[in-house]
Amino acid sequence: MILQRLSIINYKNIGEADLRFSPKINCFIGQNGAGKTNVLDSVYFLSFCHSAHTTQDSTVLRHGQEFMVLEGDYLDDDRACGAVYETTDPAPIHIYCGMKRGMKKHFKRDKKEYKRLSEHIGLIPIVHVSPSDSLLIEGSSEERRRLMDVVIAQRDRSYIDTLNRYNKALMQRNAMLKQEDCEPDPDLLGLWEEQMAREGEEVYAKRSAFIEQLMPHFEQFYQKISDSREQVSLRYVSHCQRGPLLEVIRRDRAKDRAVGYSLHGIHRDDLEMMLDGHPMRREGSQGQMKSYVVALKLSQFDFLRQGGSSTAPLLLLDDIFDKLDARRVEQIIALVSGEQFGQIFITDTNRDHLDQILAHGDFDYRLFHVEDGRVEE
Repeated sequence: MILQRLSIINYKNIGEADLRFSPKINCFIGQNGAGKTNVLDSVYFLSFCHSAHTTQDSTVLRHGQEFMVLEGDYLDDDRACGAVYETTDPAPIHIYCGMKRGMKKHFKRDKKEYKRLSEHIGLIPIVHVSPSDSLLIEGSSEERRRLMDVVIAQRDRSYIDTLNRYNKALMQRNAMLKQEDCEPDPDLLGLWEEQMAREGEEVYAKRSAFIEQLMPHFEQFYQKISDSREQVSLRYVSHCQRGPLLEVIRRDRAKDRAVGYSLHGIHRDDLEMMLDGHPMRREGSQGQMKSYVVALKLSQFDFLRQGGSSTAPLLLLDDIFDKLDARRVEQIIALVSGEQFGQIFITDTNRDHLDQILAHGDFDYRLFHVEDGRVEE
């Protein structure tokens, strides 16, 4: 996928911008707080229907303004290559998002509004690397489950529905477990447990397949970034591995009733992130953790690209070189500059890093300066 043009009105600190992009590399230079991250976040918003940093839409409206508008013109890979089109200038896919303060947002594809926002997910696949990714290692298991869910949902549109059905059953079971005035109806409780098990095992199967496909690419990327100085691994841990999920859930029903919520299920899944056989969160330096996350995200690109779609994901790299030594920076630059990746958006406060990337190959690029919410090429 290629983002040709992006129009921004009142998104965070950006009052107005109309930007046209290179099909290869687009660099944004500016000081911290200038608005570089907000440009990338607006691209993310047009793909996922929400910000990468919050699900509260009201927070993305510029202070003092009552509305915001984002518009993007995209070419999928067939259009970008001119395949199956008689014209040399094929019409782009136009995505519109508009929102007024206190009202719901509206998403349209080629002027036709979506009935459900979930229908849009996966149309414009994205891999997003940002400083907040440190939470994947240092944060709770919820962060790591979200990582799996965001990637799988872009390749499998049925995944969100399955996960939503599981979460609905989980919420209903938890509500019954919390009842204080009477014991919950065992038959009704059993029905919700059956739905949790049915949907949960499907989610587990897809998460397992995702990690299995991801691992070889992840290990290869990390070895390149680290010059093979360390060994890394990633292991998926789930209650589904203890036997049929329905049995696992029902086995501790009495304990669940005592605490008032469900202790077992795919909502407790986790990823073990290891460095040389030890937990990354305890043993890894800041540079090793950053390398781990970058390798993990780049491997997601391969997973999405090889999913049978002709659309290459957009790659958003937000301030990725901080806390890395010069050699690791050099290796990442060599990776992302290669032909393997399609359109790339990079932010940095250090012009030297971007100059290294631009000098690394003979490709098209555009360079933007960002200051106080103003974006100029």
